[in-house]
Amino acid sequence: MTERDGQGSARRQVWFLTGSQGLYGPETLDQVADQSRAIVDQLNDSGQLPLPVVWQPVLTDSVSIHRQILAANSDPDCLGVITWMHTFSPAKMWITGLDALQVPLLHLHTQANVDLPWAEIDMDFMNLNQAAHGDREFGYIQTRLDVPRKTVAGHVSDPRVQSRIGAWQRAARGAAALRELKLARFGDNMRDVAVTEGDKVEAQLRFGVSVNTYGVNDLVAVVDQVDDTEIDFLITEYVDLYDLAPELTPGGDRHDALRYGARVEAGLRTFLTEGGFGAFTTNFEDLGGLQQLPGLAVQRLMADGYGFGGEGDWKTSMLLHTVKAIGAGQPGGTSFMEDYTYHLAPGAEKILGAHMLEVCPTIAASRPRIEIHPLGIGGRSDPVRLVFDAAPGPATVVGICDLGDRFRLVANEVDVVSPDQPLPKLPVARAVWQPKPDFATSTECWLTAGGPHHTVLSTAAGTEELEDFARIAGVELALIDADTTRRGFTKELRWNQVSHRLGFTL
Repeated sequence: MTERDGQGSARRQVWFLTGSQGLYGPETLDQVADQSRAIVDQLNDSGQLPLPVVWQPVLTDSVSIHRQILAANSDPDCLGVITWMHTFSPAKMWITGLDALQVPLLHLHTQANVDLPWAEIDMDFMNLNQAAHGDREFGYIQTRLDVPRKTVAGHVSDPRVQSRIGAWQRAARGAAALRELKLARFGDNMRDVAVTEGDKVEAQLRFGVSVNTYGVNDLVAVVDQVDDTEIDFLITEYVDLYDLAPELTPGGDRHDALRYGARVEAGLRTFLTEGGFGAFTTNFEDLGGLQQLPGLAVQRLMADGYGFGGEGDWKTSMLLHTVKAIGAGQPGGTSFMEDYTYHLAPGAEKILGAHMLEVCPTIAASRPRIEIHPLGIGGRSDPVRLVFDAAPGPATVVGICDLGDRFRLVANEVDVVSPDQPLPKLPVARAVWQPKPDFATSTECWLTAGGPHHTVLSTAAGTEELEDFARIAGVELALIDADTTRRGFTKELRWNQVSHRLGFTL
């Protein structure tokens, strides 16, 4: 499967800025321009970058640098800049531009040639090929100005270099999706729950997301107006894409429940589309005139790139939309998730994740099945939902919490595995995983970090993309991976707290 994102733009791009100076004359600058164009061509031809790289004229003075960065800031389709100091670009000329920079930055430390032409090297070659010199000057001024950036070293023909640039581009795409995101909350969050609370004003200031609440019956009014032809179309699509429980098939004794599920999907899509929303929440405690808790509709909207959070969890909803934008086009999928229960056999511990109904089919191992079962909460009729097991493979589980003075992302590298045995009596979509480095270390560190119980599970976006996103968004990331120790992780959290209080770049 491939993660989909319905919120993107084909015009999105990153700009390539080459630094030099006029010390060696116009002929040298012509060579610089030709070689930087060649670098851009290699990146665009690599097949590893989700966004095109657009070459910009070589920058040789403070005024042109400042103008170019202001242009990048103001172009909505420029999601970031890649910088390379081909020769020696005196870094004082970059101060004004870097101080004004508002888009993500990747510092590429490379050079035009792979091999040194040992027998041919003369001073003209040395003067031209000075990235080893110029990028150190540029690195210094970025550090002096505390500029958040990703630094990638190596030749652009190296697949590892291409892959790391691609990860940064995906993170920049996710940050852009979050800045533009409008999120609709249908009702409030679940009563007496702490971690789903949060500061929506601070979220808009930090991330750009706009979060607002709508009455559930505002949605019901749209759902009730759905035409039968729209429902018929969706039923045909369901039959084509999924297996159906016999009672839900056309002519089955519970087919009307499936038709109502389709009605909810059509109405919800209309509401979100007309309002320009890319994410939403529901709450089983506030269903208004809805006859079912939305299950199938939520699952299918998530598959199309929408963010979602259950029980009014808007922070997880915005995070899901962001991670889906990061992973769009990559193999795998991304879903709303919740740690539910454990398998605690010593040495073979596993976590069973699920939710009441709302797990995204982009992570499914095989063709999902639409089923209908009672739901002990919500007080409505039995809801329809997709049931499946998640596909095995490496994945990342990430959650976001509001600590009062800042947001924190908590992430864990995991391996999704097949269930030890079939789950015939668990009528929901689910995932089973083994966390790294081990169950006890993972869970103890997660609890120490205050990580939430609602999360995003992704097999499409990995650790590097999340690290890049955190740097771009200026948000703390507490990562639990194969190298994590309890002592080291606790120290990292303390250092992060000090860093935040002192205003250092994370």
